[in-house]
Amino acid sequence: MSSFALPTLVRRQRASLKATLIAPPAALAVAIVLNLILYVIMGRDPLAVLHAMILEPFLSWASFSEVLLKTGPLLLIAQGLAIGFRAKVFNIGAEGQFILGAIFASAIPVWFPQATGGWIWPVMLLLGAIGGALWASLTAFWRVRLNANEILVSLMLSLVAAQFLYYLLLGPWKDPAGFNFPQSVMFQYDAMVPTLFAGTRVNVSLLIAFALSIAAWVFMEKSFMGYKLQVGGLAPRAAGYAGFKESRAIWLSLLIGGFAAGLAGAAEVAGPLGQLQRSISTGYGYAAIIVAYLGALHPIGIIISSLVMAVIYIGGDNAMVSANLPIAAVRVFQGSLLLAYLIAVAFVRYRLEWPHKIQRSPT
Repeated sequence: MSSFALPTLVRRQRASLKATLIAPPAALAVAIVLNLILYVIMGRDPLAVLHAMILEPFLSWASFSEVLLKTGPLLLIAQGLAIGFRAKVFNIGAEGQFILGAIFASAIPVWFPQATGGWIWPVMLLLGAIGGALWASLTAFWRVRLNANEILVSLMLSLVAAQFLYYLLLGPWKDPAGFNFPQSVMFQYDAMVPTLFAGTRVNVSLLIAFALSIAAWVFMEKSFMGYKLQVGGLAPRAAGYAGFKESRAIWLSLLIGGFAAGLAGAAEVAGPLGQLQRSISTGYGYAAIIVAYLGALHPIGIIISSLVMAVIYIGGDNAMVSANLPIAAVRVFQGSLLLAYLIAVAFVRYRLEWPHKIQRSPT
């Protein structure tokens, strides 16, 4: 008789570069196939959904400009999160940092609605980045001083940030002429980020996102501090022996992530929205986690993955209208994309090893 044994995962000595590059598009293809099957089960026309979600965002300049608009905040937040993830500091609270950035940036047009000058929107972006970093510093403090899990703390702080936003919009910052809607006053012209293309909502924040992507690459690949963060993530004990302080890595990773998320929040209220609204919390902070991992935590890969996720956002909106697809299905697509990528990466880094059959003599 022979006993049955399950295979085990054995880490490869070196991950194949070819397999690493193939993993993201392969995961996207698998996610598309799985979700097409889901749409058939739901009674939707899978071809109509595929056309609306994948093709329509590229069929007109108006649609593609909205893709570029969505790319900006996703790219900003994902680049900040990826730095922490590579250091094994898992900031899951970018959504709350995004909200605090929007609140800090909105303080100027809310308190000084008559202010004018080209200085307003740059200061708003700076205040937003500071607000996001300050909110992330709460997580860093609890992690370093009390060894609290940064995943739970940052996630719970996102809920607190949302409640703080609701309090402001239902109380002291509520527009008295807003017909009782929970929103602030409309921002003045000088409080709006300049647009890049006439007739679209794409603004300068997209260029800032690309500039910070280059800065992220230089920081992680060319600077000594970036090297220390990577070593701390890959080999914490070795980093400790080398004198790299874990507490410094935690603070730096969370502050960078909060800075980027806060900047994205500021750009959102000073860009397409033009006021502070409850709808500012649109899930960018959570979607950026998928973007970061789908881009293999590399600045260049994240640029591509943020564009892919932006297409899913805009295509999902199209599919909800033209193919009667529920919003939950769009979120399932995003989640299945991350799951497919993580499985693909697991097989890039590990291989299945089947145990030899053990022959047993009959008794």
